[in-house]
Amino acid sequence: MSRKNSGFAEELAAGIDLNAVPKRSGIASNVLTGRSNRIAELASGAVITRTHELVDPARCRMWEGHNRDYALLDHQRCEDLIESIKAQGRQEIPAIVRRVSGDPRFDFEVICGARRHWSISWLRAHNYPDFRFLVDVREMGDEEAFRVADIENRARDDLSDFERARDYLRALHAYYDGRQKTMAERIKVSESWLTRYLDLARMPAELMVAFREPQALTIRNVIALKPFLKAEETRDLLFRKAAALAEAQMATGQAIPVLEIIRALTEVATPPKKAPTRKAAGSTQVVTGESGKPVLRIEGADRKGLRLTLLHKGGATREEAEAAIRELLDRHWL
Repeated sequence: MSRKNSGFAEELAAGIDLNAVPKRSGIASNVLTGRSNRIAELASGAVITRTHELVDPARCRMWEGHNRDYALLDHQRCEDLIESIKAQGRQEIPAIVRRVSGDPRFDFEVICGARRHWSISWLRAHNYPDFRFLVDVREMGDEEAFRVADIENRARDDLSDFERARDYLRALHAYYDGRQKTMAERIKVSESWLTRYLDLARMPAELMVAFREPQALTIRNVIALKPFLKAEETRDLLFRKAAALAEAQMATGQAIPVLEIIRALTEVATPPKKAPTRKAAGSTQVVTGESGKPVLRIEGADRKGLRLTLLHKGGATREEAEAAIRELLDRHWL
């Protein structure tokens, strides 16, 4: 090489960093960068992968701890979901399942997603054979499966209070050794909230005979009946009335609405109302309402009028207070 060309080559090489990694540009660079970032996220735990599969619903069985009564599902209860799947052309939200071993009839066990399973099965049997059941496959034990199903279904309106109550009572003994506080902590609810559902699940069989459709019962219903179940006398009255209501429904073949049953039970157990009475207490008089709770205290009377104390924290109702005041006005206001 001539000296002139040699000098030119040296000048050209001087502008090149031989240790630098060549930069990729365009689509190839973006793909490689995306893959690199995804691997970093997975390694750090920032992203959790889920295995979704499209499977034959006939190869899936319901978990024995599932909180929905699968036998009660029908086209009416699943109609909204069926129409949604038909409109979308597929199941949008996967059911949560775990793999089954040792049973050649099934590959998966449905933890939550009974309505989705029923709907896809119905569609396949009614002119939509190409629909498949979308599942999210996970590995979990029974207690974790219970909590996952509870979290998913807690906000669903289509799961009745009665179904949820029975599931909580089963889980209380199956996973938490009957310790209500422990269970409440695990499922992130207050003990009082959990108690209301457990009370519903523990309704006596002698009372439940009155309800031909127990799925319609709510925690509000058990709140109304619970005070009458404490005393033996009122409890027996409830049981006898419940038996009579059951016989009446059997004779007619028609179910009585739940609210009517609740009203009939509470009426038979409610003692007759008493007229307001006045109790003397030295130089004062205490006026009570129909419930027997104090409403007013008359502390003295003179030519100017009466001196009253309104006992608004005595446990009486506003209606009882208004009735007592009206009675005083009728007697003293000429």
